[in-house]
Amino acid sequence: MWIIAGILLGLVVLAFLVGFHTGPHSHLAAGIIGLVAAVWLVIMAVAGRSAPLLWALLSADLVVSAGVGVMGWFGLSHRAAGTPRATRLEAAEGVALSDLAPEGIVSVRGEQWSARSVNGHVRAGGRVQVIRVSGVHLEVWAEEPEPEPNDGAPKLETGGSRETST
Repeated sequence: MWIIAGILLGLVVLAFLVGFHTGPHSHLAAGIIGLVAAVWLVIMAVAGRSAPLLWALLSADLVVSAGVGVMGWFGLSHRAAGTPRATRLEAAEGVALSDLAPEGIVSVRGEQWSARSVNGHVRAGGRVQVIRVSGVHLEVWAEEPEPEPNDGAPKLETGGSRETST
């Protein structure tokens, strides 16, 4: 009986962790498997295997299963409610929180995003506009970009003499 309880609880944890990569369907599955595990643990308690470990596992299973099940339920209901918020970010305005040279962090609608400037370097505090969303990464257009520096190109001196101090 303990082996079956261990397998069920392991499946709850596995489905919970997989859910972070695959989405709310796995979280809902973890909640359902957790309820099956809770029923199994209650059957074990009724059968006379009422050890303190069993009650601790039952308590933990009920808390985790309820939390994961609610996460899965809300994830599925909000997914069906409308378009993902990332697609609505296109054309939104934001502020560079760090220098974008060309990559850095921006704030758009109160959220921090990893971003890449497509038209030059942007100093922290510069205004940007989102032109494309790619996963959790934004491509932004700077309102006042700085020209990109010449990488490794020698700088030309214009007139005057160079003084060196010793």
